[in-house]
Amino acid sequence: MCYGHDMNEPVFEIKSSRETVKKIDVPYVAHLARLALTDEEVRMFQGQLEQIVDYVKVIQQVDVSGVEPMAHAVRVQNVFRKDEERKSLDRDVVLANAPAHDGEQFLVPKII
Repeated sequence: MCYGHDMNEPVFEIKSSRETVKKIDVPYVAHLARLALTDEEVRMFQGQLEQIVDYVKVIQQVDVSGVEPMAHAVRVQNVFRKDEERKSLDRDVVLANAPAHDGEQFLVPKII
């Protein structure tokens, strides 16, 4: 359940696949997203959001008891190089290009 502006009235609610969804408070959702919608857009998005919620109810009926949870739909593989120690740039050469340094690190202006 997702609550609306007064925390007592839900923006939308899904209790079970057999129950109907309460009307989604599109103007409030638009306000949260900082969107200015016309009355025509509110009506259009109202229908679209109700279709999305109806489809979620259909998906909720799928038996996924034998499916392992996963973070990605495809296998993810690390493509970064190995973290191995190797020769780096000489500190004195790098600091020589800095507008300000203390001999060991760059000095930058404090920004608040």
